[in-house]
Amino acid sequence: MNLAVDVSLTRGGFALDVAFTAPSGLTALFGRSGSGKTTIIDLIAGLVRPDRGRIACDGEVLVDTATRMSVPTHRRRIGTVFQQARLLPHLTVRQNLTYGRWFAGSRSDASGLGFDDVVGLLGIDHLVDRRPAGLSGGEGQRVAIGRALLSRPRLLLMDEPLAALDAARKAEILPAIERLRDRAGIPIVYVSHAVSEVARLAGTIVVLEAGRVAASGPAETILRRGELGAFHEAEAGALLDMVVEADGETGLTRLAGRAGRLDVPGLGRAVGTRVRVRVPARDVIVSLGAPLGLSARNVLPGRILSLRPLGEAAILAEIDCNGAILSARLTRASSEALALVPGRPVFAIVKSVAFDPHDMGTGRTIGAIEI
Repeated sequence: MNLAVDVSLTRGGFALDVAFTAPSGLTALFGRSGSGKTTIIDLIAGLVRPDRGRIACDGEVLVDTATRMSVPTHRRRIGTVFQQARLLPHLTVRQNLTYGRWFAGSRSDASGLGFDDVVGLLGIDHLVDRRPAGLSGGEGQRVAIGRALLSRPRLLLMDEPLAALDAARKAEILPAIERLRDRAGIPIVYVSHAVSEVARLAGTIVVLEAGRVAASGPAETILRRGELGAFHEAEAGALLDMVVEADGETGLTRLAGRAGRLDVPGLGRAVGTRVRVRVPARDVIVSLGAPLGLSARNVLPGRILSLRPLGEAAILAEIDCNGAILSARLTRASSEALALVPGRPVFAIVKSVAFDPHDMGTGRTIGAIEI
């Protein structure tokens, strides 16, 4: 199942002209305020009609200006989650959750999730008899997501659902969105301008600048190459899917993945737990030989895959470590002094990483850790 968008719209001094595809899983629309993210959400939902273009979900056309065809908003089978939960205060959580089904009728459920599945997925089974006034911000947002899911959508739109939450509430809701991404089986379009959210959640990223698609593709590729726009160039870094191989030995956790092994401060996770590791390019040092006498424990052998200029003074080096690609941000002078060229064997010395757990039972995020 996928969503295909190819539209243009002009309103006042703003012009939008975008084309992208969102597959099953979570696609992040990323960009600064005013880049067109929410306008795209409104176009997909049917709240705004494009001047030109076509939007289709799983092959079914929602709007096509060439044939003057437009499915009404209430018939598009789209669930939407906003920055605020917008729950009905006079209804219980259970009644809020089932409210959307009054409009869903007998249509099939694209996600295949029933009431018990949804409350379990979102961890809100203990909240069903409460009223919205007794919920925290994070609990309210989880109920809002559940309500959207139980309307039996074929597509879920999430317009900066964490923007109004503090750090603690974000940590509470992020694991629920991860579970939703992995189990719902429908496309999720997620609006954000937070790199940390996108790195943790997205399988696909569409980068928007001034109403245009500046870059789009797998999250791992977009983040590794620093294609989030000039403002976020310093956020370039690799995403590595790793597994806890051992925990507790000398206070360290050993992670294993395609790139090799990383020793990090103890995470207290069970062996076999999946962890998404973000390795910032600014925290990778390149050496021509195996280093000696360093405090850094993590040294990964590899080969230079590519070298890309970053302005006049910097280079982004991509390093192939057994099929896993790391990025290193170097000065142009350092790159020339090392005579780096594609294919040259090197060692990548990893100074720090950021952890986002795929283990859905913990709901804990560990920030950048020096290793």
